[in-house]
Amino acid sequence: MSHLPILPVLVPSLAAIIMLLPPLAKSVSRQRTIAWLAFAIMAVVCWQLVASVSHGTTIYVLGGWQPPFGIMLLVDHLSVMLVVLTTFLAFCACLYGSAGEELTGRFFYPLFMFQLMGINGAFLTGDIFNLFVFFEVLLIASYALLIHGGGKEKTGAAFHYITLNLLGSAFFLIALGTLYGTLGTLNMADMAAKVATLPPEEQAITKAGALLLLLVFGLKSAMLPLHFWLAKTYSAAPPPVAALFAIMTKVGLYSIFRVFGGIFGADAGALANMADAWIWPLGLATIVIGSLGVLASPSLRLLAANVIIVSVGTLLLSFVVSDGQSLSAGLYYLVHSTLVGGALFLIADLIKVQRGSAQDRFVIARAMAQPGLLGAMFFTAAICAVGLPPLSGFVGKALILNSISEPLERTWVWSSILLSSLIALVVFSRAGTSLFWHLSGKKAGETKAQPAQIAAIALLLLVTPVITVFAHPVTEFAQQAANDIADSMHLVQDIIAHPPEVNYEAH
Repeated sequence: MSHLPILPVLVPSLAAIIMLLPPLAKSVSRQRTIAWLAFAIMAVVCWQLVASVSHGTTIYVLGGWQPPFGIMLLVDHLSVMLVVLTTFLAFCACLYGSAGEELTGRFFYPLFMFQLMGINGAFLTGDIFNLFVFFEVLLIASYALLIHGGGKEKTGAAFHYITLNLLGSAFFLIALGTLYGTLGTLNMADMAAKVATLPPEEQAITKAGALLLLLVFGLKSAMLPLHFWLAKTYSAAPPPVAALFAIMTKVGLYSIFRVFGGIFGADAGALANMADAWIWPLGLATIVIGSLGVLASPSLRLLAANVIIVSVGTLLLSFVVSDGQSLSAGLYYLVHSTLVGGALFLIADLIKVQRGSAQDRFVIARAMAQPGLLGAMFFTAAICAVGLPPLSGFVGKALILNSISEPLERTWVWSSILLSSLIALVVFSRAGTSLFWHLSGKKAGETKAQPAQIAAIALLLLVTPVITVFAHPVTEFAQQAANDIADSMHLVQDIIAHPPEVNYEAH
């Protein structure tokens, strides 16, 4: 009996609890040590998860209660890909935070661990109610992390962020109650089986509950018109927190993929692919509004936040074009956009510190203490964000564009993605000129980046050439992840129909 699937949730939660015990609660250095130990264990866990998923999907049943009644974790290619991505991003963000951000407020590392626990749990759960529970765990941690260190800007952004997410949580519960009332279950696979045979008189109320879920997930993922909170919130957050938040929109996107690809997918009978008609125009509009935000961004932090909005629109389109056949390309692009987005927030912080009162705004300012180093980092991140060859941004967008077969789809998607890339190219060129060449002539600043900060950014940026060189195995894994959205539902349905004699784990 293997308990590997529960470890991505259990390890960070235990680490956070240990950090809050009296001997460690007031010692940042000891908390940091526990955090590094937790990440070392998580590295081994991630390695084992990648190895285990090659043998098939794993269903982990807590307490021996078989689905659809018990709490179930689902370990397939999609969940493993996102758990590994989250763990790596969280490690880099913590590494950056260890250079000083950890001291600006209390409980930096415990909050990071609780956030990691919530995100991993959301990616692993096979039950929509427990998806709600893990949403709340990660959101509560994010509320505290957002205002870590205090300040008027953080407090204002946190107020709007918390208000919107509390409203989203209320709608989430209403949607769950609606779906449970018609389907009698909240296990995703069991829901998928019952949706297909739903009587006509209950289809309308089920569709209403599902569309309410789309509203909630759209808010979490920053899909238009629910995107307006992201730019202000991410730009105000502490730098390592903003970097970790780059994965937060992907939790909402993952939920859309899982629910509307698995439950309300091609096998859902009268409600099959019901969200596509909404996601199509909203995905296009999200790219457009994100591109306008990129064009109007007055600072590098806001530019990075709007780049994330553009990536959300791109990923939404990859889910619906070519009858979902572009999703594997979108998952490759998801890995790229998450890491590059996180790197941009960290680079913006170093530039902000070294430019003095001008911070990271696109105005004339004094020279930086390390213009060569920061310029190289910015140039690499800009190439990735724009999607220029030869790095992973180009590969991801090329895969999405190449996967489109329908002429009408090709017209809309090609034009929106290519135009957004052109706008990003112009804006990043302008940003680089303003930040590194438009100098006031004043004495250069003396504050330099610490080794931990440089290492964190370098690790994030290093992944882009790695997944470019190894694009073939990465895209194969992404293809299997896309296929698992439906295949994993079928596996669980078989287990529900024919429960195994051995509890806890079934392959």
